[in-house]
Amino acid sequence: MSSDRIQRLNSIGIIWDLRNQSIGFSLKVKNRFDELCAFKAQNGHCNVSTLDAHTKSLGKWVSRQRGFYKRNTLSSNHIQQLNSVGFIWDLLEQAKRVLQEEYLELKPHTATQFRRLYLGSP
Repeated sequence: MSSDRIQRLNSIGIIWDLRNQSIGFSLKVKNRFDELCAFKAQNGHCNVSTLDAHTKSLGKWVSRQRGFYKRNTLSSNHIQQLNSVGFIWDLLEQAKRVLQEEYLELKPHTATQFRRLYLGSP
């Protein structure tokens, strides 16, 4: 096979040796990643529920990725690929950040409303 053809195949993510996970995703992981990308395109996020019958299997896979990440057992390629689609590794930390941002955004408005309602100030 010519080197040009090899480069073109590499550019579309061909996995040459399915037993060698260090060079990229296995086909199973690639399929799940593609499912995750489709889910994100439809829902705007990567937080797949395990409670919904339609997404249960993908949700379990997503949950396992978070567990593997916490145990430091994912390859850097795998982490990078998931990061590229906005994967949230720690849902609790993300929720805290969102609440903090919302609080900071609402805080000035709340003080103004309080002054208007209770102090009669404009």
